[in-house]
Amino acid sequence: MKLMAVRSKGLAVADGDEAVLLGSEFGDMVDVVCNWEMVAPRLRSAIASTKSTRLSLDALDLAPPISRFRRDVLCTGWNYWDHFEEGRDLRPEIDRPEAPTFFTKSPDSIIGPYDPIAYDPRVSSKWDYEAELVLVIGRTGRNIPTTKAFEHVFGYCLGNDTSARDLQFRHGTQWTKGKGIDNTTPLGPTIITADELDLDNLRLECVVNDELRQSASIKQMAFAIPEIIAELSFGMTLHAGDVVFTGTPAGVGQSRKPPVFLRDGDLVVVRGSGLGELRNRVTKTDLYGDTDLQIISQ
Repeated sequence: MKLMAVRSKGLAVADGDEAVLLGSEFGDMVDVVCNWEMVAPRLRSAIASTKSTRLSLDALDLAPPISRFRRDVLCTGWNYWDHFEEGRDLRPEIDRPEAPTFFTKSPDSIIGPYDPIAYDPRVSSKWDYEAELVLVIGRTGRNIPTTKAFEHVFGYCLGNDTSARDLQFRHGTQWTKGKGIDNTTPLGPTIITADELDLDNLRLECVVNDELRQSASIKQMAFAIPEIIAELSFGMTLHAGDVVFTGTPAGVGQSRKPPVFLRDGDLVVVRGSGLGELRNRVTKTDLYGDTDLQIISQ
C-alpha cells in the first residue's frame, strides 16, 4: 500500500490515481504503523468501499508522512563508498569505517515532499543536497539479527538530507548540527509498505535545476539494510514508527570540482524507483533571528 498524510484532511491511502481519505479513528501514521495487523484489513475495506471519500492524487497538499517522532530522526552516514571517497580530500586521515556511521537529525528539520527548503545565507553559505532511501521501522526490537532485520521494516520513502556544510565542519566531526536546521529535510511523498517495493532494482537520483547530480543503485550501499538495522539496534531499542535515513551516494555539491551549493530559487528533485519523488524549492527564510553569532565562511 501507499500511505500518505494530507494537510487538514488526515491520512489517506492510494488507489490508482486517487487517494482514499481515512477517518480520524485511524489516528496518525505512527498509530497505523504500530497497529498494522489490525489496521490493514480496515484499509482494504476503505479502498473497496463505494462510500469512501476520494480525491485526485494530483490535488493533494501532502505533509510529511510521519510528523510525530518519539526520538530524533536516525541517520546513516558514509554508506556509499563512492561518496566516502569523493570527500576524502576533506578528511584524508579517516579510514573507511568498518561499521555503519550513525548520527541524528532534529524532528524540526522535517518538511513535506513539496514544501520549500528553508535557506538563509547568514546561517550557512554551503547548503547541500543528499538523496536517500528512508526506512520506517514497523516492529519494536533490540539486538535484531541481520537474518530478521526485514521483519522489522514497515515500509520505505524518500528523504533529502539537506546539509549546511560549514556548520557541519564547524562542530568537529559530528554532523547533528549541520544536518538539523529547521525546515530543511524533505520526507515522503508516501510510505510504500515493504511488500510492494522492489529493492533489488531501486535507483536513487537527485536532480537540481534539471541537472542530474546523483544516480546510484542501492546495491552500492557499503552496509546493506540488514546490517544497518542490526548495528543500530545493538543494545539500543528501535521503536515502531522510527525513521532511518540510509545514506547518500556520490555527487553531492561539496565534492564537485569546483563545489556547487544550493541557492535561493533552486529546484531540488529526489526520486527513487517505485517511491515517487520529492520536489522542493530552496526558499530564502529567516533562520538567523536575533542571534549574535557570526560564523559564516564565505
